[in-house]
Amino acid sequence: MSLRTLAPLAPLALLPALLLAGCATPEAQLRTGLVNAGLSKPMAGCMARPMAQELSLNQLLKLRSLSKVGQLDPRETSYNRFMHRIRALQDPQILRVTASAALGCALG
Repeated sequence: MSLRTLAPLAPLALLPALLLAGCATPEAQLRTGLVNAGLSKPMAGCMARPMAQELSLNQLLKLRSLSKVGQLDPRETSYNRFMHRIRALQDPQILRVTASAALGCALG
């Protein structure tokens, strides 16, 4: 077979890698990032679903930067400190969605 014949099959060779990369949903990645940013696991789990549904991929990538600061202890991270870090992203929709999710989860 020539390379020209095999060329259309090249994307299929990448399929397994793409499927494995997609195993972690944006919601799961966001939940982990929120925990790393200092939220408790229950709070992060509650907030992740509405945030993942309402924010764009670019906004979710901005949020990922919060977990790069280093893992913070939920017992030492206040709501004000967390929201200060959200405001520093300078995206009004991220701020609104995060505050709304936090309030909804806090009130149950």
